[in-house]
Amino acid sequence: MKLIIAIVSNDDSSAVSANLTEHGFMVTRLSTTGGFLRAGNTTLLIGTEDEKVEQAIELIKEESKKRTEIIPATTSFDIGQYAAYPVEVNVGGATIFVLDVDQFIKA
Repeated sequence: MKLIIAIVSNDDSSAVSANLTEHGFMVTRLSTTGGFLRAGNTTLLIGTEDEKVEQAIELIKEESKKRTEIIPATTSFDIGQYAAYPVEVNVGGATIFVLDVDQFIKA
């Protein structure tokens, strides 16, 4: 058994969750915040059998779209620096971790 931890943009989270549940995966959603841009994210926890991991990853990728955003000049990067002019950054997509699960209990 595996635990998939997928961190996706809030903009994509509903579509990703719906796609996974339509294909029989059980998903737990957690509201999280990213570090660099302090943007809202959703962390999805998906427990699944080993042979279904690749399918789940493909379903996540289908709905996690990368896009470019312009960050205003007043943005602080939490390291004592401010952008002097608008900065273009890539956002979206998904960060996915796959972990082994020693024991799964549903009580």
